[in-house]
Amino acid sequence: MQIRQANYDDLDACLAIDPSYITDQVWQLAEQSRGEETVFTFRQSHLPRPLRVAYPRTLEDLAAPLTEDRCWKVAEADGKVVGFIDVVAAEWHKTGWIRHLVVDEMHRRRGIATQLLRAAFTWADMQGLQSLMAECQTKNYPAISLYRRNGYHFCGYNDRYYINRDIALFFCTTWRR
Repeated sequence: MQIRQANYDDLDACLAIDPSYITDQVWQLAEQSRGEETVFTFRQSHLPRPLRVAYPRTLEDLAAPLTEDRCWKVAEADGKVVGFIDVVAAEWHKTGWIRHLVVDEMHRRRGIATQLLRAAFTWADMQGLQSLMAECQTKNYPAISLYRRNGYHFCGYNDRYYINRDIALFFCTTWRR
């Protein structure tokens, strides 16, 4: 397995990967008001049966120009693209935003996403960034687990982030230069 810089010849292979996922757990949001205080809590909850969830974004932005402030890496196995990560830098606050992290379903749970995260980290550090941010649906327990396992911490949410009005969870990892 090899992680390498993507190019536009990889675009069709990346777009052909099904980014949907299966989950059997979710993070449920609960809101509780006590006088002038409002408390928001996320509780991990098991679903009655596994659920296939559609990817909440389009992949059209992969065709955007490759610039210095963008990292697009692919994972290749046996000459075939099996995953990719796409990150853009927000220089003004020294943060890289992971726009897409997708691995082909037949190649999941083999450490490919972790290797792609490491490649993005290396790129971000070389760009002088100090943090990486990722977002995912509350339904995307596989991604939640991946980010937490790789040192990302929960740092916020938006309760109407996606076009389908799903809640987005935000995870971050930081380092100092």
